[in-house]
Amino acid sequence: MSVETLNSNDLINQRCLVMGGGGFIGTNLCRALRGRVRRLKSFSKHPTNIEGCELIQGDFLNTADIIRAVEDVDIVFHLISTSTPASSNADPILDAQQNILQTLQLLDACCSAQVKRIIFISSGGTVYGDAKVIPTPENYPEHPICAYGVSKLAIEKYLHLYERLHGIVAINLRVSNPYGPYQYAQKKQGVIGAFISKFLASQPIEIWGDGSVVRDYVYIEDVVEAMINASVYNGGFRTFNIGSGIGTSLRSIINVISEHTNQELNIVYKDSRTIDVSRSVVDCSLAQRELRWSANHDLKSGIGKTLSWFRIL
Repeated sequence: MSVETLNSNDLINQRCLVMGGGGFIGTNLCRALRGRVRRLKSFSKHPTNIEGCELIQGDFLNTADIIRAVEDVDIVFHLISTSTPASSNADPILDAQQNILQTLQLLDACCSAQVKRIIFISSGGTVYGDAKVIPTPENYPEHPICAYGVSKLAIEKYLHLYERLHGIVAINLRVSNPYGPYQYAQKKQGVIGAFISKFLASQPIEIWGDGSVVRDYVYIEDVVEAMINASVYNGGFRTFNIGSGIGTSLRSIINVISEHTNQELNIVYKDSRTIDVSRSVVDCSLAQRELRWSANHDLKSGIGKTLSWFRIL
C-alpha cells in the first residue's frame, strides 16, 4: 500500500494533529495526510508550506501552544523529542523535564479537548537496551541504557495510564531506525541521511567504532504507512515494533551508498560510544498480524530513493 493511496480514504472525517510536524518523520506524515492535518512545528529546514496542511508555529515546551494546537482534533501524532540517544545522558533531568513532563501536559490537554486517540513514536532502537533476543519482540524486558530510551518507555507507560483513566486510545510505535527524504540529520541522528549529506558535500564521514554496529533500518514511507494504519486500528494491542526486521552494519550502509554512486566514501573512524549497543533488530510480526503492515522497501532501493531526493535539493 503506498502513502498516496492512504490519504483519501482511511481517515475520512478525522482531524489530525502532528506534534513535530516540521521534523523528518512529521514532514513525511503531513505530506501523506494533507487535507486533514494540522501541524505544530518550530523553526526547521523542512518545508513550511504543505498543501492542505494547517501550520501552527509553536513550541512543545510552551503549554499554551499545546492547548491551542489540540483544539478540535480527533487524533494526535506525538513525534517530538527534544533530545537524542547521544545527548540525553549528558543531562537526564533536563531530558525528563522536557520530554516526560511536557508529554503529561500534552496528555492533559488532549483529555480536556476530548481527543480520541494518540499515536506515539517511541524507539525500537533504545527501549530494549542490549537485548539478548534478536530480532527483539515487544514482550522482551525493556532495559534502556540511555536517558532517551528511559523517557520513551516512561511516556509509553503514562499513555497506558491515561487510556485506563480517561479512555483515550493510546498506541505506541517502537520505530527502529527510519531514513529517507527530509532526514537532514540536524540533531546528529539518522546515519543514512548524515552519510549521504556528507558524501554529497565531499566531507569525511565519521563512524563511531569499527563499523560493525548493527541496526534495523526502515524507509520512511513504510513508517508513515504504519502510523496511518495504527490511527485506524481497533484491536486490543497497544505497542508495536516498526522496522525491517533485518540487521545491517554501518559498513554495509557505506557499501550500498558506494554501489549507488560508484565512488568510495571517505571514512573517519572514531572511538565507540557507551550508548551504542552492538546489535539492535526488532521483531515486527505483531504489526504484520494486527496492523496488516510490513516494510515494503529493501535497503538498496530505499537508499537509492533517498540519494535521488538529496541530489535534487
